[in-house]
This record gives sequence, structure tokens and C-alpha cells, in this order.
Amino acid sequence: MTKTNLVTGFLGSGKTTSILHLLANKDPAEKWAVLVNEFGEVGIDGALLADSGAMVKEIPGGCMCCVNGLPMQVGLNTLLRQGKPDRLIIEPTGLGHPKQILDLLTAPVYEPWIDLRATLCVLDPRQLLDEKSVQNENFRDQLASADIIVVNKEDRATDESRAAFTLWWQHFGGDRQFVQTTQGHIDNALLDLPRMNSAELPASAAHSHSHVEKKGLAALSLPAHQRWRRSLNSGQGHQACGWIFDADTRFDTIGILEWVRLAPVERVKGVMRTQDGLVRINRQGTDFFIETQNVAPPDSRIELISAVNTDWNLLQASLLKLRLSLGD
Repeated sequence: MTKTNLVTGFLGSGKTTSILHLLANKDPAEKWAVLVNEFGEVGIDGALLADSGAMVKEIPGGCMCCVNGLPMQVGLNTLLRQGKPDRLIIEPTGLGHPKQILDLLTAPVYEPWIDLRATLCVLDPRQLLDEKSVQNENFRDQLASADIIVVNKEDRATDESRAAFTLWWQHFGGDRQFVQTTQGHIDNALLDLPRMNSAELPASAAHSHSHVEKKGLAALSLPAHQRWRRSLNSGQGHQACGWIFDADTRFDTIGILEWVRLAPVERVKGVMRTQDGLVRINRQGTDFFIETQNVAPPDSRIELISAVNTDWNLLQASLLKLRLSLGD
């Protein structure tokens, strides 16, 4: 049986960073796999995890639990039967609802295959101060379904956000546990704690995505001779737009960072080639995190998520102007 953990968390909470930390600190003798799901079509998380040493299967373009769970079942079966990992981590999109995923993982058909351990929910406590997040059913049910709450981004916490979490915990914590951390640095031992939460969650009526299952990391590929492409996706009151550029395309470093900072959206994530090297970009609201990247996907990619109508054509026009010529 494969030890399995669900790692949930709302947009920008730090799920992928937490998983990368877990992978970096795993027992080197163990074989791990990650089933990663993204709201957008471009596959940023799959790209970041591709060189982590784990087997990676991605389901871009919505919520893996939709369409009767078929995309998730295909990816899950592939990893379990072909990869035979010692541990499987499942990372749903930040807009994903946990009920359908947990229902599938506990279905009789998977009893011989899956040893379901603790479910972790990564939380940026400042989200508890945002009424829109608090009223989102996915946000509420991700927290309600977790065995362990990972209170992330402690370095960005405020007195107000700490007080909000204390109040939330008093009302909803129950007999569960929480850990506080920064940049997703959590103890791998948490993964072996048992699945204890038996909260009954309502089904989500908001899921209406369609899926095209991508094999392996197919979402990372551009057709031959195509320099770039754009992908769009929408659902659950959000819309995503992502771009992929070929490996020969370089961007002006200062220009791309300013473009990301000023983009009128809530969420930006990307790995971009610039004249100064590879840059990993992560922006949630006004929080803007940048780091150099040694290993990258075979191209540049960036994705934006917004809860309001956004002029993607205008953003695209300004993004394309930041490309450098091949001679630069």
C-alpha cells in the first residue's frame, strides 16, 4: 500500500513550497510521487516539481475532482500501478473542494492501494481577515477537512492575523493540531500521523470545469516551431490566463518584475528566462517573492488568476513587448 497525504490550501497559501520542502527532506531510499492539480492550463507547479526527484503527474485546467473524478482517477491509477511509490502526495488546486477527493481516496476500490494518512491544510492566516476568502466554501471546507493546519508565512503575520487565527481555532480547531512555520518548512513526520478527521462536508455545487487529461508533463510542451501560446480557463468565480514561451525567448528582468508587480490580479506564478538568468516569481496580492532558479522547465511560463474580469489582451501586449531579441 502507498502512504498517501492530501495537501490542501487556498490560493497563495504556500502548498507547492511546502511540498518542495517535504521532498527535499524525504528519506532518499523512498520513492515519492506527486499528483498535482492547477486551476490554470499552463502547469507552473508541475514544472517546479518536475526536477524534485519525485514522479509527477499533473492535471491542469480546473479541479481534479470534477467530471465524476475521471481526471483524478486516471492520474492516480497511473502513479499507483506504474510508479508503485512509497508515498503519494496529492496537491489540489487552491480553488479545489476536498470532499470529492477524500471520497475517492476512501472508496473501496482503493483500499488495497492507498494508506490514507493525515490531510494537511496550508493556511496564510491573513486570509482570515479577507471576507471574500472566509465566505468561500472551498476555503472553509479545506480547513474543516484537515487533520493538521499548517499556519504558514509566519514572517508575514500581523497582530490582527494572529488574533484572527486564535479566534478561528477556538471555534473550529477541535482536537486537531496546528503548526506554525515560514516558507513551508514543516516536519516530514507530520505526514505519518493518522487520518482522524471525520467531518462531514457538503458537496460543492460550484464545480463546472471541463478537463483534457495531460499525460506526464505534457502541459509543459510547445508545438514544434511555435514561439509562444496562451491558455485561458475559468470557473468558480475566477479566471486564469497563462503564457508559455520557448527556451530561446528571454525577457527584460526589470521589465518582467514590474509587469508582475503591477498586474491587476490577485495571483501570479511563473518561471521566466531573463537576460540575468532564470527567475521564479510568486505573487499573492501585494506579497511578491522572487528567487533565482537553477533548474527550469524547457521554456518560460507564467500564469495569472483573477476574481474579476481582466483585459488579458492588454496584459499580453505589454508582456510581449518585454521580450528581448535573440541577439541581446
